[in-house]
Amino acid sequence: MSRKIAKTEIVAFKVEEELAEFLNKLPNKSAFIRKAIVAQLGMACPLCQGSGTVPRGLHEHFSPVLAKNNTRQCDKCGKKQTLPRNIVDLSEKERPRLEQFLRGGPLFCAECYADMPPCDDCGWHIAPDDIANHLRKAHTA
Repeated sequence: MSRKIAKTEIVAFKVEEELAEFLNKLPNKSAFIRKAIVAQLGMACPLCQGSGTVPRGLHEHFSPVLAKNNTRQCDKCGKKQTLPRNIVDLSEKERPRLEQFLRGGPLFCAECYADMPPCDDCGWHIAPDDIANHLRKAHTA
């Protein structure tokens, strides 16, 4: 049996009357909104699928796998990069570089990231020889 994680923070926002009516008809409005936010961010955990918990057996199985495989090479220079376990623990300086990777963009070391020009549309730092590919993949409807 999985234990629920206590939700301790309340977030409020205004919506149109029609959306409020729709949300109020849902059996669990909060769960729907949480899932929608996670889906929009594209960051649902593949292990817990956005629930925030995994069964003990999966945790024990995957913890050493994740610890052993938490590095990746810089997409430009090949320098080994350690991937963060939790993005909230990152410094303000490191966060944009790693958020870019976590949202599907290239992973650059700090030096290469600073040398790459940002995309005018999304702000991701992209290698000049990959701009056309990035625009085609990220900015075409």
